[in-house]
Amino acid sequence: MAHRVSRIIISAGIVLALGQLALAADLPRKAPAYIPPAPPPMTWTGCYIGANVGGAFGDASATFNFGEVSTNGSGFAGGGQIGCDYQFAGPWVIGFRNMFDGTSNDRSRTIGTGPLAGGVVNFNNQWFDTLTGRVGYALAPAWLLYFQGGGAWAHTSTNITFNGVQTGQGSNTRSGWTIGGGVEWMFAPHWSAFLEGNYMDFGTSNRVAVAPGGCAGGCAFSAKATEATVLVGVNYRFW
Repeated sequence: MAHRVSRIIISAGIVLALGQLALAADLPRKAPAYIPPAPPPMTWTGCYIGANVGGAFGDASATFNFGEVSTNGSGFAGGGQIGCDYQFAGPWVIGFRNMFDGTSNDRSRTIGTGPLAGGVVNFNNQWFDTLTGRVGYALAPAWLLYFQGGGAWAHTSTNITFNGVQTGQGSNTRSGWTIGGGVEWMFAPHWSAFLEGNYMDFGTSNRVAVAPGGCAGGCAFSAKATEATVLVGVNYRFW
């Protein structure tokens, strides 16, 4: 009798165990925890477009056969830029950029001697355009220190007036060179901001003015212009 009871208890245990296994097999299984993919490594490789604003500081002079008139001034600068970069050999970056800015750098000076004495020379720089190559070094993944240089163009004018009447004019688009550098910070995916300084030299341009009393051979003069800028800007980067 005891043997029979033992068999019944064992059989019941087996049935109960099998039932629990079947129930466990029917229960939904917990999904594995989601592990997001690692973000792509930060790189400066790609092209960009952006805008900038800042100050323009110019020096200008007009040289006559009887002396020179020179002055300096400051004004607003603002515009946009477009370019491309390529990061190679670890932290090194090379690229090119075109920047176009309008300026409000306008200054005047009175001629004190010679046949044009009393006349006012007005120097004006309306805009500049630079096409530069640059070399940079990534101090950290999000920070780039760079140096740049290349060609520069500007529309400048040097006008001479007597009592409000213009007697000499030199207004044209002039070409020159530029050099500068700055630092850029990639503060968010696709977005970067920069601070930079540049120097531009547009050479000299020869013109002739007319004095009220006349002057032998005309009053020829050569106008020279240089410009320095301090700019902040933001770029949107395409990868």
